[in-house]
Amino acid sequence: MPIPLRQTIRVGAYVIAQHLKGVQRYPLVLMLEPLFRCNLACAGCGKIDYPDAILNQRLSVNECITAADECGAPMVVIAGGEPLLHREIDEITRRLIAKKKFVYLCTNALLLEKKIELFEPNPYFAWTIHLDGDRDDHDRTVCQSGVYDRAVAAIKTAKAHGFRVNINSTLFDTAEPERVARFFDEVIDMGVDGITVSPGYAYERAPDQEHFLNRRRTKELFREILSGTRAAAGHSTNRACFLISSRATSPITALRGAIRHEIISAGNVPATCSARATQSHSKN
Repeated sequence: MPIPLRQTIRVGAYVIAQHLKGVQRYPLVLMLEPLFRCNLACAGCGKIDYPDAILNQRLSVNECITAADECGAPMVVIAGGEPLLHREIDEITRRLIAKKKFVYLCTNALLLEKKIELFEPNPYFAWTIHLDGDRDDHDRTVCQSGVYDRAVAAIKTAKAHGFRVNINSTLFDTAEPERVARFFDEVIDMGVDGITVSPGYAYERAPDQEHFLNRRRTKELFREILSGTRAAAGHSTNRACFLISSRATSPITALRGAIRHEIISAGNVPATCSARATQSHSKN
């Protein structure tokens, strides 16, 4: 089952409870960015272009837990930067799981095999490994050779340890639909539990400003890709789940001490809160 029954029930109960209370706007996911520093310099992401004063900042464990409490969302996506660079990322994860949050830890997987023993399989936890395509596409996107092979090895290691593993793919206007569809079929054959597909929209600090998608091209590209996968053709796909993620909505931003929260409105439901290390002075 791509989304565990436990998660389906708990998130569904949360949504129903909000409706019964008459709440029109509520978060479903907390996007938690405990740091901006990364060990890659991807062409489509400019976060590591920030000055060291920003890159050296970290949200503390307590700041992360406070963000989760204030947001109230049942799911937490831990992103970055590269979260595994945070010295207390295992403690942050454990404390969120103890609060019965469904935690997705996003990583480029370069440090996963080194740090996997810090984590334990749990129905409230899943790895989300960044893969932007096949070997050539991914290594070109992250501007470093050999990263795809290390990520695939990490996927196999995590699955062997009993973890749920998803992948997250960001696509740009250079994506070839048939090639991406083949890639999705290949990672499903690896045994991944889900695939999140995100359009590469403009980010002002990114070194590559020429290959971002617009909304029209995003719709066209995603239709072509998904219609070409075995899932669309009705063949066996190991029942992995596709999730289309979009960052096209506008954030309403509010600063709260060391944490910046953004509520991103999706129709009548703000789907996402976010907490970032942009104001923290903790040096973890």
